[in-house]
Amino acid sequence: MASPLKDLYSPEFYDRFAKPASAVLPAFNKKKFNQLIFDKDWGSKELKQRMRHTAEVLHHFLPDDFEQAAEQIISLIRHLQKSGFTENGLEFMFLPDYVEVYGIDHFRSSVRCMEQVTQFTSCEFAVRPFLLRYPDKMMQQMQRWSLHKDHKVRRLASEGTRPRLPWAMAVPALKKDPAPVLSILENLKQDSSEWVRRSVANNLNDIAKDHPQIVTAIAKKWKGLGKETDAIIKHGCRTLLKKGDAEILSYYGLSNSQDIQLTKTSLLTPEVRIGKELCFAFHVHNRSGRSQTVRLEYGIYYLRLNGQLSKKVFKISERMLAPDEKLTVQRKQSFRLITTRRFYPGQQQLSIIINGQERKTMPFILLP
Repeated sequence: MASPLKDLYSPEFYDRFAKPASAVLPAFNKKKFNQLIFDKDWGSKELKQRMRHTAEVLHHFLPDDFEQAAEQIISLIRHLQKSGFTENGLEFMFLPDYVEVYGIDHFRSSVRCMEQVTQFTSCEFAVRPFLLRYPDKMMQQMQRWSLHKDHKVRRLASEGTRPRLPWAMAVPALKKDPAPVLSILENLKQDSSEWVRRSVANNLNDIAKDHPQIVTAIAKKWKGLGKETDAIIKHGCRTLLKKGDAEILSYYGLSNSQDIQLTKTSLLTPEVRIGKELCFAFHVHNRSGRSQTVRLEYGIYYLRLNGQLSKKVFKISERMLAPDEKLTVQRKQSFRLITTRRFYPGQQQLSIIINGQERKTMPFILLP
C-alpha cells in the first residue's frame, strides 16, 4: 500500500534539506530546526498542514525583512538545484507557501521571488492571495509571465489564473468574469511546451463550467491553427462534451442522429458488491449510408448519503463508423474503495450515452 503523501515530509527529507540550508542560510541550526519541526502535534498534521508548518519553522531562520529573506530563498533554491534535488518536488511547496504567508505585504519582492521559485517548484497556489490583494497589478504581472522565456514561468501565468484551480484559494472575480485571463491564454495557445498547453486546456475547462459560450467562441476562433491547438480545444471542452452541450457537439460533428442505433444492451452484473466491478455490454450500429463520428460514453448515477443520485460521465471512445458498421462494446466500472469517493449501498443507475445523448438507463444494486 502506498504511503500517505504527508510522509514526503520525513526525517530523511529534512536531514537531506539541512545540508544545503546550513550552507546558505546564516542563521540555520539543524538541531533547533528538527526540534521545531517534530513538535508534539507533528503526527496529526496532514500534508498541507506539514507544508505550512515547515514554512513557519523556516521563518525562524530567515531575516524578518522579507526582501532579505527572499534573496536567501533564491540562493537556497540555486544550492538545492546544484545539490541534486529534483525539481517540481511536491515536498518543496513550503517555499512558495513561505512567500504566500510572509510576502503578501511586499508585492515587488514577492513577485521577483516567485519568478525564481516557480522554476524549481510551482507557485500556482502562492499567487492566489496576491490576485485577491492586488488584482490589477498581479494580472499585469501574469501577462508578462505568459511571455517569459522559461516555460515553467509561462505555465504559472495560466495555472495560477485558473478560475477553479483545485485545492487552491478561490478568486471569485475570475470565476465571475474570466475576461482578464483570456489574453494570457491567447499568448500561450501555441506554446512550445506541452505542459503549458495542458494548463491552457485546464484553464479553458474551468471557464467552460461557468461560461460555456466563451469557450465555444474560443474553440471556433482557434480552430485549425494547428494540431496542438486543436488538442487544447478538445481537452478544454471535455466538460462541455460530457454535459452534451449542443453547440460543442455540433462543433465536433457529433450529431444526434437516430441512424446510430443502440442495441443489445445488457447489464452483466445487476448486483455488484463494493470492492468489485460493474460489467455491461452493448452494440452500436451505423444504419446510415454515410460514415459518422460517434462519441461513446457511459454515466454512473451514484447514490449519495442524502438519498439523491449524482451523475459522473466516463468516456469510452470517439471514432468514425463506416456505413452499416457495427461495434460491440464491453466495459467494467470499478467500485473499489478509494479515498476520493465514498460508495453507499442501494439502487444506482448506469446510462449509455451516444454523441452526448443518453440513450438508455439501467438500474443496478450496489451491495455492502
